[in-house]
Amino acid sequence: MHTNVNTLFEKLWESYLAVTPSAVTVHDLFDKTQGQEVVNDHIALRTFNLPGIGLSALAAHFEAVGYKACGEYHFVSKKLYAKHFEHTENPDLPKVFISELLLEQCSESLQETVRSLVANMDKDTVTQDNFLYSGRHWDIDYSTYQRLLQESEFAAWVAAWGYRANHFTVSNNHLSQFDSIEQINQAVKAAGLSLNTAGGEIKGSADVMLEQSSTLADKHPVAFTDGERDIPSCFYEFAKRYPKPDGSLFTGFVAESADKIFESTNAR
Repeated sequence: MHTNVNTLFEKLWESYLAVTPSAVTVHDLFDKTQGQEVVNDHIALRTFNLPGIGLSALAAHFEAVGYKACGEYHFVSKKLYAKHFEHTENPDLPKVFISELLLEQCSESLQETVRSLVANMDKDTVTQDNFLYSGRHWDIDYSTYQRLLQESEFAAWVAAWGYRANHFTVSNNHLSQFDSIEQINQAVKAAGLSLNTAGGEIKGSADVMLEQSSTLADKHPVAFTDGERDIPSCFYEFAKRYPKPDGSLFTGFVAESADKIFESTNAR
């Protein structure tokens, strides 16, 4: 596992960029065009709740560089469980959101498919430095991907992409020239990118101390065993955090909003 937190995030960013070319457009929109330093609010990763590769296995990589669990979330309709993590010493480091699919709540067919895919994986790789950005560890054909997609977009995404950051997030609180998520959304759309409109372009509100929006995931080629296909990869999120009664910024997540953010990678 990594011992340097900055190196870990640099490698996660490189892996994310490799399949998310629109992230360069978003980054340049603020960094080069506006002269605004882009601060990452959080990243997200996905997995299955199977022994050795579940949420806790991914979290161990972040715990090794000073992170601790700070909140848990349930997404009943999507059959997901998640936790978010914050660095114990440096609150300016990105938060981490890790979710896992609760396989026991899924159909027997989906469970069998996922277990057969994961059976081809060398579990020793889970503790290696590069695991969180190592991609897919099994072969899969396009028809299997489509079958998974019919029941769970989350399962299909992990089956096709494996292990990598699902998204990075621009912190609105660190953009001096953008006062709101609405302004960010307008700039992103003007740059030619599409937003996730599930639940509205802006999820959340000042009342719940967090507003979020996100682009729709890029479509990027994946090598299936029966040919290459373009499918949704990763996306960029935008977040604005509001102060709690004590004046400090809210650092958690809102399950109702996150539920809709998941849909940024939906097939379309």
